[in-house]
Amino acid sequence: MSTQAYTFRPWNVGRIILWSLFALVLLVAPKLFTSSLAMTMLTQMGIAIVVCLSYNMLLGQGGMLSFGHAVYSGLGSFAAIHTLNKVGAGEWAIPVSLIPIVGGLAGLLVAALLGAVSTKKSGNTFAMITLGVGELVWSMSLMLPEFFGGEGGVSGNRVIGEPVMGITFGPQTQVYYLIALYCFVCTVLMFAFTQTPLGRMLNAVRDNPERVEFIGYDTQRVRYIAFMIAGFFAGIAGGLYTINFEIVTAEVVGAHRSGAYLLFTFLGGALFFFGPIIGAVLMVLATVLLSELTKAWLLYLGVFFLLMVMYAPGGISSLIMMNLRVAAYGFLRKLWTSYLALAGTGLTVIIALSVMIEMVYHIKLNEALGPEMSFMGVTLDTHGIDAWVGAVFLLITGVGCFEVARREFMRQWGHIQEEIEAENLRRDGQ
Repeated sequence: MSTQAYTFRPWNVGRIILWSLFALVLLVAPKLFTSSLAMTMLTQMGIAIVVCLSYNMLLGQGGMLSFGHAVYSGLGSFAAIHTLNKVGAGEWAIPVSLIPIVGGLAGLLVAALLGAVSTKKSGNTFAMITLGVGELVWSMSLMLPEFFGGEGGVSGNRVIGEPVMGITFGPQTQVYYLIALYCFVCTVLMFAFTQTPLGRMLNAVRDNPERVEFIGYDTQRVRYIAFMIAGFFAGIAGGLYTINFEIVTAEVVGAHRSGAYLLFTFLGGALFFFGPIIGAVLMVLATVLLSELTKAWLLYLGVFFLLMVMYAPGGISSLIMMNLRVAAYGFLRKLWTSYLALAGTGLTVIIALSVMIEMVYHIKLNEALGPEMSFMGVTLDTHGIDAWVGAVFLLITGVGCFEVARREFMRQWGHIQEEIEAENLRRDGQ
C-alpha cells in the first residue's frame, strides 16, 4: 500500500517584504509629495513602469530588440480614447476604471497581428522588422485622420457617468491611485510570468535558441506568445496614459517614443526585473524635471547613456546587485573611502562640463539676453576668458583626480572579488 506525501514550499519572506514595501510606496507617495508637479510626475512614473516592464519582456527576458514598442502602447491609447468618447456619448456602458483594459486588449490584438510577422525572425532581422512596422504605423497616423485625429489628435473627458463611492476621476489624486493600482497589479503579473515555465523557456530562447529547438520547442511560438503578452501590458499603459492626459496625438506611436523605452530600460538594467522600474523613474525625471531645468537636457542624457554603455553595460540595477553581493560578504566597508573619492571627483567633472555646456547654449540660444548668465547661483560672463579658463582648468583637474580615484577603486574592487572567490571555495570545501 503506497502512501502519498505532500510537501509545501516555504514562504519567501523577503519577497513578501519587498512587494509590501512597493505597495506601501505607491500608497503613501502622494501623501509625501503633494505639489501639482509631484503628482504629475508620480502618475507618469506609474505609467512608465508598466510600459518599461512590458518592453523588458522582449528585450531583457526574450533577447528581442524592438524599435517599435510604442506602436502597441500608442494604439492602446487611441483605442482607449475612442472608447472613452463612446462612453461619454452614452453609446457604450464601460466604467472609466476599466478603460485601460480596453487599451490592453487593443495592444494584444495588434501584437497578435503584427507579431505573427515580426517574430518569424530573431536578432537583427527582428529589430529591423519592428523598426519598419513602427514607421509604417506612424505614417498611417498622418493618412488616417478619422482614427488618429490628424495633427491635433483625439481628446476626451474622463469625468463621465455617475460617481462611484464619490470617485469621479476629476481630481488628480484619484487618477494617481487608479494608475498606482494598475501599476502594482501589472507589475505582480509580469513578475509572475517570469516564474512560469513559459517565462523560463523565453529565457532559454534568449540564451540558446538552438538548444531549445533541439529539445523540441518552437522558438518562434515562444517569442510570439511573449510578444502578445508584452503588447497587452503596453496597451494597458496606453490606456492609463489616455485617462491621465485626456488627449492622444500621433506622437505616441512615433519612433522617438519607442527609442525612449529602449534607452531607459537599458539604463535601468534589462537583466534584472527591477531594472526597468529604475529606468521608468529616470525617464520621467529626465523628460519632466531635467527638461525644465536646462535646454541641454538631451545632451546630458546622451553623455550619461554613453558613459553607462562604456562602464556599466548592465545598467544601474547591475551596479546595485554587484554592491549588494559585496555587502553580503561584509566587504563593502572597505570601499566607502573610494566611493567618496569617486563621488567628489566625479561631481567636479560634472560641474565643470555643465558650466561649459550651459555657456555654449547661452551663446547660441540666449545671445539677445546679454553675455551674462547664472549657473548654480554664480554669475558667469560667457564672453570673458576667465569663465572659460576656469571651467577648462576645473575639468582637467577633475578628470585627472577621477582617473586616480578610479584606478585605486578598481584595484580594491579586484582584490575584494578575489577574496569573495576564495571565501566561496572555502565554503564549498566545507
